[in-house]
Amino acid sequence: MRTPAAPSPFAFLALCILMLLTPAAWLHAGDNEDAEKAASALAYDQEAEGYNIRAEVRTYVLEPKLGKATRMQLFKGNEYCFCIAVPKHSGVHVTGAVLDLEGKPSGDILPVLDGWGFVLFYKPKKTGMYMVAIHQTEEGKRKTVPCAMVTGYK
Repeated sequence: MRTPAAPSPFAFLALCILMLLTPAAWLHAGDNEDAEKAASALAYDQEAEGYNIRAEVRTYVLEPKLGKATRMQLFKGNEYCFCIAVPKHSGVHVTGAVLDLEGKPSGDILPVLDGWGFVLFYKPKKTGMYMVAIHQTEEGKRKTVPCAMVTGYK
C-alpha cells in the first residue's frame, strides 16, 4: 500500500487562497439575499393593494457613480409597480424613475424612510419599451451594492 504524497506548495497556496476568498463570497451572497428580501417585502405590500407580482426577482450591481437602467415592455392600460431595494444595512440610499418613450423621467415614487428602497408606480400612455432607471443618492453611503427589483401590474 502506498502512502499519499504531501500536497505541492502550489496546491497548498491555492487552497489557502480559496479559504480566504470563500467568506467574501458568502458575504456577497448574503447581501444579494438581503436586497432580494427587502424588495420582496415591498412587493408583498403592493400585492395587498391588488397588484399581480411577478415571480422573478432581478438583482443587479449598483455602482455609486453609475446607475442602472433596465429595459421593460410596458402595455397601455396596465398600472405597474417596481419594488426596488438594496440591503438595509448597507447605508446606501436609492431612487429612480421610469424613462418614457421620449426619455423623460416620470412615475410616482414612494420612498422608504431609511432610503434603502422605494416603490415606483407608472401607468404608460402607450405600449412600448421603457427604461426603469435606478441610482444612488447623495444622502447615504456611496458604494457598490446589490440592488433587487420585483415588478407587478394591475
